[in-house]
Amino acid sequence: MIPIGDSIPGERFPLVTYLLIALNFVVFFFEVSLGPHAEVFIRHWGLVPSYFVHHITSPHAWLTIFTAMYLHGGWEHIVGNMLYLWIFGNNVEDRMGHVGYFVFYTLSGVAAALMQVAVDPTSTVPTIGASGAIAGVLGAYLLLYPHAEVYFLVFFFLFVTTISLPAVIVLMGWFVMQLAYGMSSWGMSLGGGVAWWAHVGGFLTGMLLTPLFVRRRPDDPFHRLYGGPRWIERRW
Repeated sequence: MIPIGDSIPGERFPLVTYLLIALNFVVFFFEVSLGPHAEVFIRHWGLVPSYFVHHITSPHAWLTIFTAMYLHGGWEHIVGNMLYLWIFGNNVEDRMGHVGYFVFYTLSGVAAALMQVAVDPTSTVPTIGASGAIAGVLGAYLLLYPHAEVYFLVFFFLFVTTISLPAVIVLMGWFVMQLAYGMSSWGMSLGGGVAWWAHVGGFLTGMLLTPLFVRRRPDDPFHRLYGGPRWIERRW
């Protein structure tokens, strides 16, 4: 199944979401242009847990936490990530404002990266990709729009159809899968693959940060539940 959209219309142009998608593709095209030298580029600017742990006072080590969010390992990697950001990011940006949403996205990505380092501190494999930050967006979407419908394109042999599922089922199912794969790989020295714990860390961080970043609405059941300080009413 391939997600293709949701039932929540955007309220305003999702400037930051589109800029993030564009920036990720620009960086990816630059990687592709490097040819065989791309591996050196990724190792230098990706987050390597063992390097980070042993050079934790180095500015470059901390910088890789941020640069790694904009690197991807192939077409499937970047297209999948950007598809999820395109579907879920616009609605979260609506609720947080442009600047708040960018800060939220970045903090989710940082937390995701640190989670992966904490779980696998001896790894020498670069951790790259926007999925940790996007996982934070998914966590926010779950809190803000649990009853939204997510549309999927389904292929069944020669037939193609669409189905819809509640966001709470889709996103909780996604999170449980990341947690299950993360637990199954605990303590294993993997040469590559998916940074499951980065997804878990990003998702949980997104859920924790959402009440701090979302703007208040008088008729919003989310804020009747969570409340929140008046300053988050500012339109960023």
